[in-house]
Amino acid sequence: MNRIEIFPPGTLGSYDYVVLLSRYHGKYLLSRHKNRSSWEMQGGHIEPGETPDQTAKRELFEESGAVSFELVPLCDYIGEEPGKNNFGRGFVFQAEIHDIGPLPESEMAETGLYAEFPDNLTYPEITYAILREKEKRDR
Repeated sequence: MNRIEIFPPGTLGSYDYVVLLSRYHGKYLLSRHKNRSSWEMQGGHIEPGETPDQTAKRELFEESGAVSFELVPLCDYIGEEPGKNNFGRGFVFQAEIHDIGPLPESEMAETGLYAEFPDNLTYPEITYAILREKEKRDR
């Protein structure tokens, strides 16, 4: 993504994606896609008829195995997609995970816990924009 704008949660009204900033036992929980060597936050496309909340719950389970968690809206974002003339609209949740089961069969190969984000992120621009927003809200 070339440009990212952050907004208060619920501002945009319609969304393409949901992204989750997930924590488990005081660390960030990231997922690694089977076709990549980089790490990413959980999330994905909102399916027809789904709300952002429903998508967040589905994606968090599918991409991490989380079975017990709390979701709190964090922010909205618009991200310019490279090589395209459109902008992706996302709803971001914070997820505090209490219990994780086995990783379901999905496009994810594994999960990892990190005290700080690793250097090899799939979407570094959006990841760091979301993290800055979280840190700003925590002050």
